[in-house]
Amino acid sequence: MAKEGGGEIRIVKKKGGGHGHHGGAWKVAYADFVTAMMAFFMVMWLIGLDAKTRAAIAAYFRDPVGFMEAVRQNKAIFTVNDALPPGGKNTLEMPRAARDGKTRPKDRKTERQELEAFKQYVESALANIPELSRLKEYVKVEFVKEGLRIELLEGEEPVFFKTGSAQITPAARRLLTLIAQKLSKLDNRVVVEGHTDAQPYRAGAFYSNWELSTDRANAARRVLEGAGLRKGQVAEVRGYADTRLRNPMDPFHFSNRRVSILIPYTTAPASE
Repeated sequence: MAKEGGGEIRIVKKKGGGHGHHGGAWKVAYADFVTAMMAFFMVMWLIGLDAKTRAAIAAYFRDPVGFMEAVRQNKAIFTVNDALPPGGKNTLEMPRAARDGKTRPKDRKTERQELEAFKQYVESALANIPELSRLKEYVKVEFVKEGLRIELLEGEEPVFFKTGSAQITPAARRLLTLIAQKLSKLDNRVVVEGHTDAQPYRAGAFYSNWELSTDRANAARRVLEGAGLRKGQVAEVRGYADTRLRNPMDPFHFSNRRVSILIPYTTAPASE
């Protein structure tokens, strides 16, 4: 429409200026800040680690595929020193867990006699208690360098744990309860270990034989403590996956799937 005088009317719409908080710049700055803080805490965590663990982490980031393959073949940089007893440097001289809070003087000969009596107790229970007699062929009680070891070996069919699970069977619970009732009367500490065969766990990447072996050892620990072991008597719970095979010539053999109860000596061996 023309204005009087022949001029044309133009209508100009001005866009209002947006406020600063309606833009996205602050989000970028905040993301940068969070990333920097995460990196800071990661560096602080790494500084607190020992050199061997830092080297293992660095090796993983340099070659994740090769690193995981080395783990599966038990060639990872953080493998336990084979010169030491299996699973820990403190196994040979494990502190006592005295029943009354006091340690008792004891020599290796006396301690060996106590463990011999305990071994006979377990073997007698397996031979004479009907509900446990079928487990006899799956239980090995033997002296080793570190002390006395009780191994609960799986069979072709599940004996102590449901297949691929940390769910303990009633028979295993009965046996562990019987073991705990006698073991609680000793001053010795206890180490519970879990082992699997080399068959990869079927559940996928987020749960492997490492988790399964540890969960089974923890399940055994809970039964032992619930049946009478004193607070602090369990010194360690270890999960080894398939890195310590009982039958290395047949990595997939069912006997490799086991839970071990190690009762370490608390005294140094007598000098020759």
